[in-house]
Amino acid sequence: MIPPSARNRPVAREKSSFAGRGAVRSRASNHARGRGKATANVGDKSTFYSTRVEEQEHHDANQSGGSQLSTEEDHLSRDASDWSSDEDHEVERRDANPYNTLLQSLNASLASRPSQRKKRKIDIEDSGERSRFDDHYEHPEKRDDFEDASTNGVDDQPDPDEANTPEEIEEEIEGEIEDVAVEDAFSTHFADPDESRLAKQIMNIKNSNLQTAKLFVASGLSCSLTGPEGPEIDHSKPGLKQKLQKSSVDILPVLSNDHSDLASPMFKYEDILYVERTTRNCNIIRNLSCLHLLNHLFKTRDRIIKNNSRVAKDNNEADLEIRDQGFTRPKVLIILPTRQSCAKWMETIISLCQPEQQENRKRFQDSYTQTEDHLSEEKPADFRELFGGNDDDMFRVGLKFTRKTVKYFSQFYNSDIIFASPLGLRMAVGADGDEKHDHDFLSSIEIVIADQADALSMQNWEHVEFVFDHLNLQPKEAHGCDFSRVRNWYLDGNARYLRQTMIFSAFNFPALNRLYLHQMLNVAGKMKMTKPHEGAMLELSNPVRQTFSRFECVNPISEPDDRFTYFSTTIVPILIKLSSLNAKGKQGILLFLPAYADFVRVRNHLATSTAAQNISFGSISEYTSVRDVARARSHFFTGRHSVLLYTERAHHFRRFHLRGVKSVFMYGLPENPIFYKEIVGEFLGASIKEGKLNPGEASVRSLFSKLDILKLERTIGSKRIASIFKERGGDTFDFVIM
Repeated sequence: MIPPSARNRPVAREKSSFAGRGAVRSRASNHARGRGKATANVGDKSTFYSTRVEEQEHHDANQSGGSQLSTEEDHLSRDASDWSSDEDHEVERRDANPYNTLLQSLNASLASRPSQRKKRKIDIEDSGERSRFDDHYEHPEKRDDFEDASTNGVDDQPDPDEANTPEEIEEEIEGEIEDVAVEDAFSTHFADPDESRLAKQIMNIKNSNLQTAKLFVASGLSCSLTGPEGPEIDHSKPGLKQKLQKSSVDILPVLSNDHSDLASPMFKYEDILYVERTTRNCNIIRNLSCLHLLNHLFKTRDRIIKNNSRVAKDNNEADLEIRDQGFTRPKVLIILPTRQSCAKWMETIISLCQPEQQENRKRFQDSYTQTEDHLSEEKPADFRELFGGNDDDMFRVGLKFTRKTVKYFSQFYNSDIIFASPLGLRMAVGADGDEKHDHDFLSSIEIVIADQADALSMQNWEHVEFVFDHLNLQPKEAHGCDFSRVRNWYLDGNARYLRQTMIFSAFNFPALNRLYLHQMLNVAGKMKMTKPHEGAMLELSNPVRQTFSRFECVNPISEPDDRFTYFSTTIVPILIKLSSLNAKGKQGILLFLPAYADFVRVRNHLATSTAAQNISFGSISEYTSVRDVARARSHFFTGRHSVLLYTERAHHFRRFHLRGVKSVFMYGLPENPIFYKEIVGEFLGASIKEGKLNPGEASVRSLFSKLDILKLERTIGSKRIASIFKERGGDTFDFVIM
């Protein structure tokens, strides 16, 4: 069985697995994967270990798990020379002067026979059959691996039947190619950058010699712009390909001010950190991003095909130098939390490019979509958007474009776009030092999009950092690359400085800021877009006394210890008093803990401390079984347990509505401000409505330090954040919102 941290969430101390999101299932399980659910068919491939608290008996069980490897990793790490040729002109696979040789052979064959095209066997959108070429296009080993995939429970296997015939190349060459010499952002940033200016920009970034500007735009967004040359907002129209202009009519004219401010840096290839994503604007964000990446892919392909013609005509020109490609073909990476979100992005791309034919579409729909909505309408909108449909978080799939066709499940080295979850992509790359460790397919990524980063943070952010650490590295193998066509900044190892990174999240958090500082190094500049926060505490439906207690923190390393010391010396005595037998009716104490490591530490303290031995408590974490959850909720509601420990990730993945809550203690504030409103407002509000709690007795007390400034700002509001840290008169702040 795979080690715990290789999955999206670490294994809990509790012996019972969490039946749902966050569960690590045994090989004997017959259930399908769901939110965080994981089958154990990946064997002992991964060696990633989390710093979170791990359960020894789970670890021992993992050591004795099966050793079968998923054939999906075999496909992804297989050398490009083992794969069939691409249907499209292949950027990454070339022998000596391959385009000249191919075109000469085509011209010779066309001269001797009338023009005709070979009709390919391609799945139309509604067709359920898969296209197959002659057997001599297949590698026998890949056929065996592909057929064995079903026994391992992996359905994301790339299509092994990828072949390239002269007729297909002819089809592309005869296609109309637009003039790609027009000066636009694509040309100045990627295709023909000024090398002396580029070298100066890269040097400024390496030396941290950057210019920063802050401004407020008409939409109310606060924009922080950073770059080597003082970036500025430019609302000029993007240079769209002609085939996309018709599709863009439904998107660009209806942009609001804040979306227009987002589109400007996007089409200028600037890095973007947009932390105001909501269920209301997610569709327009997705539409803009897909329009931009398709525009980039089509311009790249047209330039390559046009240069192929130049090479064919000027075969004897020794001085002809063309630099229009990267090391490998994949140019766009889209990181998403669930398969259903992947299906939404795929649907948007298809609606914009409107291909005549789609290969393997039915297979994709069967694997990634789910028609039945299993979620209650009572669940919040953000929960239904994230977990509605197929919520499996282990996936990866390639998408390839030709002039008339889109192919799903293409081999990574033959794909234009790679869709993947952080876990799926990490499993594809493999562990460092592994024989099948392969990150070469990420060497030429030019656009990275991470959507719903807030949801990714609730999985395992280490996987996200791992992916970014392996982007734009020099490849270990050539993979058939024609280095005479590779752009100079690729050869110089500077691809990371031209890569565009766009991250969309509902809120900002420290790990996301770290990614913004260290991984978003675009020479075009980067922009962080946010809005001032009114404060989640103002949106409560009932009057609640809200207390915020500040504790001193020496440094980030000692912060967990400082927090626990304050809790054990200040909060635990209060819990003992409230949960005593003499305080009948004052029970119903909910103790909220943001991190699982803190949950284990507090649980062990309450269970072993002599001072807290009279506190009866239950616990619900992301790893608690359904049966234990029901028992803990029942005992808490009836008063048998006076205290209930509840983790943030358990609430994220389940959104339980806990009854019997009369007071709330927060070991730390939640990252998601919606959780504060639900736990404080709805849980306490339900007790008030049921008549079990007087309105004046509802209270919440939250601990915070100077490292919690982002969470605190979202909770109390941007206008109050400065004063609460400047206050020297005490460390406790009370708010009563009427």
